[in-house]
Amino acid sequence: MRTADLCDAHSDTVRVLAPILRDFGKKREFAGPAVTLEVFEDNALVRAKLETPGQGRVLVIDGGGSLRRALVGGNLGKLAENNGWAGVIVHGAVRDTLELAECNVGVKALVTAPLRSEKKGAGREQVPVTFAGVTIEPGHWVYADDDGVIVSDLPIYS
Repeated sequence: MRTADLCDAHSDTVRVLAPILRDFGKKREFAGPAVTLEVFEDNALVRAKLETPGQGRVLVIDGGGSLRRALVGGNLGKLAENNGWAGVIVHGAVRDTLELAECNVGVKALVTAPLRSEKKGAGREQVPVTFAGVTIEPGHWVYADDDGVIVSDLPIYS
């Protein structure tokens, strides 16, 4: 399931995120249907979603690109792993990178930031999110590896 090969085979249907995300999780290749969140410097909804069964899905978080507060850390990485999430993509920051590197889940984000997020519960669930030049809707398929992240409306690899 290499993104480059999927792009070659499906160049007319996939969308490629701009290469702005870095790897932080132990799993470098992951794929699954998207579950989306839109939050800003508040990870209460992130925790609530990761506490549910992931069933091989990818949590895509539009954190507004904030570099000030981390939306995912070691505890949430472990929660994602334990609950069967394939991966977490954060348009924002993460922290506890040594712990995240031990979690057997894919984690991609912009940067690290040591400051924890707020926990007020502000944000929106299951809405289209746009970052890195691509709009991702709930249920779109996300494929990620060392070469990047691509999105397809339908599954293109099984």
